Amino acid sequence: MSKIPPSRAATEAHTTHELPAMSGEQALQKLIRGHQRYVTGNPRHPHQTATRRAAIARSQRPIAIIFGCADSRVPLEIIFDQGLGDLFIIRLAGHVLTDAVLGSIEYAVEEFGVPLVLVLGHERCGAVSAAVAAVAGGGPSPGHIDTLVNAIKPAVEKVKEIPGDVVDNAVRAHVSLVVEQLRSSLPLLAPLVQAVKLKIVGARIDLDNGKIDMIG
Repeated sequence: MSKIPPSRAATEAHTTHELPAMSGEQALQKLIRGHQRYVTGNPRHPHQTATRRAAIARSQRPIAIIFGCADSRVPLEIIFDQGLGDLFIIRLAGHVLTDAVLGSIEYAVEEFGVPLVLVLGHERCGAVSAAVAAVAGGGPSPGHIDTLVNAIKPAVEKVKEIPGDVVDNAVRAHVSLVVEQLRSSLPLLAPLVQAVKLKIVGARIDLDNGKIDMIG
């Protein structure tokens, strides 16, 4: 009698706590493959069953930390075609690096051994646009929005004389600055980066075609 192949749900339940450790590069390639499925309209929607939910209820082992903007057009599990327990996600308008964000990243790295941090910016970012306007002499933004704007201004200053779309140039520059801040962060992240135990990279997603360009 032939054996009946296990269902996807049963396979998920069996392998949840037996996954081999990934390197940062392996995790990045897994994200890239998932993103390619999303862009081409062929997502698999992995790890979204009730069995998966039950299997990870008491523990987690995400493959990557993604620090992205809070923009509603950039839902991270969807654009990387990942599911429950796959990604440790932090979202803040303009992906501004605060102490709370840094602590959250450190926690995931220390507690779960996550090997990859991806900082993701996006086309037409409203927070970056506000920072561009402020640098151009538009005055302070209302309320606490100015906190975000002030954190993004260094990126705007860096690119304001460069030809091209100043907002898009600033988005890329801001991603690069956040990546460098994370790579040099002491006492936890920098030593892991130097020991090649943690990979920190940046990227920018195009809202029109959904494609991602790597930055650093």
